[in-house]
Amino acid sequence: MSYEINERGVEVQKREAAFRGYLRVERLQLRHRLHAGGMGAYDPARDQVVLIEQFRVGPFIRGDEPWQIEIVAGIMEREEAPATVAQREAHEEAGLELAELTHVLDYYSSPGVMSEHIAVFVARVDASGAGGVYGLEKEGEDIRVLVLGFDEAMTALAAGRIKASPAVIALQWLALNRARLRRCWSAGR
Repeated sequence: MSYEINERGVEVQKREAAFRGYLRVERLQLRHRLHAGGMGAYDPARDQVVLIEQFRVGPFIRGDEPWQIEIVAGIMEREEAPATVAQREAHEEAGLELAELTHVLDYYSSPGVMSEHIAVFVARVDASGAGGVYGLEKEGEDIRVLVLGFDEAMTALAAGRIKASPAVIALQWLALNRARLRRCWSAGR
């Protein structure tokens, strides 16, 4: 069987409607190029933000850039604390160990249509060795780690290159609280 990948590196092999009502749900079978080739984290000493980039089907279906710049994120298992998820996912998705974890806020992503509840954290990290491709093979993850200077991250946000709401919220919060974090985290508090 031969496949043809489009100019964005994505091929839809099968597409069917799973539900049509107030919301529309489609089931897709696709394949896409991988970064491997075949939580917002902040380093106050270097003034760098560690983000991730991965394929997202929603933007692809809409015709937008499917490789989205995001913060590390994950789904809580039963009885698991949000801070525990942040620690685990930082390691799985970016190879990071979090030195300090600060809770930013909780919010509903779209309370009119779903119960998804998101807890946002910012963590102090050493970004000097950050980078590469991570993710769990069993979950089909292909996650590229991006290390951006704070100003570069803010420029990407202002230019609309960062569109995932948790990343937008975390970066805007960091912009408002950066000076305080740098003082506190640099002092070892």
